Amino acid sequence: MIPNHRKAPRNDVPPTLATLSLAPLSLAALSLALLATGCRPSATEDPGAGSSAPPAPATFAPQDQGASPATAEAAAPPAASDLAETIDAATLERLKSQPDVVVIDVREPSEYAEAHIPGVTLIPLSEVPDRVAEIPTDKTVILTCRTGNRSGQAATWLRSQGYTDVHNLQGGILAWQDAGLPTESGAP
Repeated sequence: MIPNHRKAPRNDVPPTLATLSLAPLSLAALSLALLATGCRPSATEDPGAGSSAPPAPATFAPQDQGASPATAEAAAPPAASDLAETIDAATLERLKSQPDVVVIDVREPSEYAEAHIPGVTLIPLSEVPDRVAEIPTDKTVILTCRTGNRSGQAATWLRSQGYTDVHNLQGGILAWQDAGLPTESGAP
């Protein structure tokens, strides 16, 4: 009988380039690219510290902008260019009273009369193409409806017409009311 001889793996052989994982190299390259563009990892609290939970991912913030992000946010609402295409009710509440922000409700007049966000302008979705001249191109435009669907359609159409600072209220007036924010009723 021939004994079964297996070679034991050798731990003293250095890995070849083919056996190295490129993931750490990719992460290092990404980190260097972010640092080169002026971004740096911001401090984050790790709720899983001391546990087996994975660490919180790093977030990136511009370097040395003068004030900390918390201070800058408290001092002024986000600039229009910093807004996502879809915003939440709390963001709209912070922005709606600024002079360079216009809020437009695209629901029908009967829906608007039941409850609407104070200070909004009513332009029903079906009238938006005919009344587009009433929508400023030099201001932040935030659109709302009942759930965010019709206002999303209006936002998409306005962007196709060259508007660049157009945003949709996620969840519409229902999200606004769910957040406990004030409404008023009455015809436009």
